[in-house]
This record gives sequence, structure tokens and C-alpha cells, in this order.
Amino acid sequence: MNKRNKVKQLNRSADHRKAMIQNMVISLLRHERIESSVAKLKVARSYAERIITRAKKNLDANLANLDEQKKNAAILHNTRYLYSHLGDQEIVTKLLKDLANRYAERVGGYTRIIRLVNRPSDNTAMGILELVDRKTQDELKAESKAKREEKKPAKKEEKPKKVKKEKVAAAK
Repeated sequence: MNKRNKVKQLNRSADHRKAMIQNMVISLLRHERIESSVAKLKVARSYAERIITRAKKNLDANLANLDEQKKNAAILHNTRYLYSHLGDQEIVTKLLKDLANRYAERVGGYTRIIRLVNRPSDNTAMGILELVDRKTQDELKAESKAKREEKKPAKKEEKPKKVKKEKVAAAK
């Protein structure tokens, strides 16, 4: 008998399910598109929608009626919430700076599921979960290349190596 279970079990333990959904959402936010079975995508979609909505709470329009101290406390709380649920600083920054602004005018419905043909091996319904206003693959590659370039430290000038012969001669 169905007792109104709120969580889709996906034939996994709670820890495994939580880690899998977290990884799927991180991949979705990083690549803006993932492919998996439709059952997993439906669970990941609801989680991703809540995460994006939480990131939107940091926008100035949502915090306009608060004083400065409460505003800073709300921003800190939302940022810590996102970091604790995602665990990836790069994704949290992308959420707060890029995705929250991109979806500022949209009220929910940040993702969509596109159904694909069933997987031949076990006939599982497959699909693609993607962000609605996603960037193209070329734009994402250019962004990641720019990040790598700015992280790369400048080459240091090589110092001439000290000769050990001087130390040996001085020791005698």
C-alpha cells in the first residue's frame, strides 16, 4: 500500500541517493545539461529548482526592505546553505553571480526534461535535463578556459643554481 512516501527511493540507500542527486545537480549547474534516466532526472530537477531559488534570494530586489545588518546576515545564510548542500565553491559562485541574475525575472521553471528513446539494454526511459536559458557549449568552454588562464600563476624567473664545488672548497 502506498503511504504517501515523499521521497523517490530510486533503489538506493539514503546516503547514496543524496550523494547521487547532489552530484547530478552539480553537474547540471556546471555543464548546464545532463543525461540520465527520467526517474533520476525528475528527482534532480526538484532539487535543482530549490537550489536556484535559494540563490535568487541573494539578489538586491529580494533584500530591498531589510536594513544593512539583516541584509548581510541573509546573504551569508543563503551562501552557507548553498555551500553546505553543494559543497563546491566554484558552483556556488556561478549560482550567485551568473544563474541568479539570469533567472531573476523567471518565477520557477528553470529546468526542462527532454525525453529520449529508451535505453536498449533494459528499456529504461532516458532523458536530458537542461537549464532553460542555457549557454552554448562554446561559451562554456571559453569561460572555463578564461578561468584556467587567470588561475595560472606567472612564470618565475629562474635563479642560477649554486655550485656545490664552492662549498666543498670552502670546507677544506
